[in-house]
Amino acid sequence: MTSSDPAADGRRRADEFLTLLAAGDPAADALLEELTEVRDLVFLGAGLTAIARAEGRALPTAQRAQASTRQVGLGQLRDSSRGDVEGLRTWLRRSGEEILFIRSLHAAGRASG
Repeated sequence: MTSSDPAADGRRRADEFLTLLAAGDPAADALLEELTEVRDLVFLGAGLTAIARAEGRALPTAQRAQASTRQVGLGQLRDSSRGDVEGLRTWLRRSGEEILFIRSLHAAGRASG
């Protein structure tokens, strides 16, 4: 990465990744494949984690608790993949899918409310 703010780059990439993933665009996987440094993958993951936690906090209590439990599982996956680029990519994809799931819960709540 060429930016002097890797956290901002990670958040920008997280937003880009989620947009691609939500559209079912194969470029989502390509974005992950382009990242070959563990550091870059971890900053992307930090961006995704921040988004998931923020959006999860707006869920009803029971769903929020379930989302929190899934975040713990994702953290365990991340920890078991330290230093393993492919394992971190799996963590990132699952983290992105979790955010899309949280967003679908929000949409369902708005539709029924």
